[in-house]
Amino acid sequence: MTPLIEAAPENATLLGDKGYDSNAIRAKAAERNIWANIPNKANRKQRFAFSPWLYRQRNLVERLFSRIKHFRGIAARYDKSAATIISLPSNSSAFASGATRYKSTA
Repeated sequence: MTPLIEAAPENATLLGDKGYDSNAIRAKAAERNIWANIPNKANRKQRFAFSPWLYRQRNLVERLFSRIKHFRGIAARYDKSAATIISLPSNSSAFASGATRYKSTA
């Protein structure tokens, strides 16, 4: 986490989950004037400011990476079957439109 903090510009916001809630990470971020928006662990005695709305927004980024990973086999040509290649235009349009990967048949 330290290289990430050092690479971040000053006055930035650091988003992390509860696994990154440590005094060392918060102190390193504070040195560079970076706000650490990390949820407090349940056993933390000293509570820090936390924005649940901003934390939820990071979920959008995680979902984007998850969708990209679904198309990894096609992009890296691991899956070379004819059916996959033929369905590529419909898959890419579904990705661009934000449609879910699995659709209900009902």
